[in-house]
Amino acid sequence: MPWNNLTELLSQLADFAVEKILIIVPVVVVSLIVIKIIMKLVDRMLGRLPMEDTIKGLIRTSIKILLLAVAAIVLMSCLEIPVTSFVALLSVAGLALSLSIQNFLSNVFAGLQLLASKPFKVGDYVDAGNCSGTVYEVGLFYTKLTSLDNKLIQLPNSTIVGSNVVNYSSQTHRRVEIKVTASYDAPTETVKKVLSKVVEDNPMVDREKPIMVRVNNYQDSAIEYIIRVWCANEDYWTVHYDLLEAIKPAFDANHIEMTYPHLNVHMMKN
Repeated sequence: MPWNNLTELLSQLADFAVEKILIIVPVVVVSLIVIKIIMKLVDRMLGRLPMEDTIKGLIRTSIKILLLAVAAIVLMSCLEIPVTSFVALLSVAGLALSLSIQNFLSNVFAGLQLLASKPFKVGDYVDAGNCSGTVYEVGLFYTKLTSLDNKLIQLPNSTIVGSNVVNYSSQTHRRVEIKVTASYDAPTETVKKVLSKVVEDNPMVDREKPIMVRVNNYQDSAIEYIIRVWCANEDYWTVHYDLLEAIKPAFDANHIEMTYPHLNVHMMKN
């Protein structure tokens, strides 16, 4: 009698094992196939992103772990194993991990946003995060700028995404604006003609775009004039400084005084 009970128990265990195997094998095979397809798509997407191989490997590993966890939950559900505790454990672990690497994740997502939106590229001169410089490298965590005095500035991507970005190199042309003052004794039209001649003598000024030489303001001690011209983006600073350097000699040659703030005191007798 005991042997019959043992035989029956072993038979039930065998049937149960076969039944579970018939469930496990298809689920595992399908899960592995799906994970393989998804990982191929991920590899193709990562291959198009300009980032380091180490970062690509980190993203790929994270995605694969997530997919394996989902496959494990599906398998446990098919085997009628309670997954509530397992899911709760994963949730707590995920929350603790996300809190500990919050800054890391914010920089990663900000880096992905910069790579997708492309507000600037390597070689552009930009203002970003209260810093100015030429973009040296756009990474997943940091963006590197080279300042005018050749300092390397590393900005967290989250800082750049959360601030205004001014790209001075995105357009082919850029407007040069210069303000200069002249004495009230100098005729306005004469000053404007001299400034216009300075602009005409500069070969880098774009003649096809509007050129403006006008009175801009009446100050206490002088009249302020403004020059607005256009030039190629890469010639901006050359045109800016060439015009500045040419204005003073042109004023001197035409006897136009560039006044400075002063106060006239008139003495009156009783």
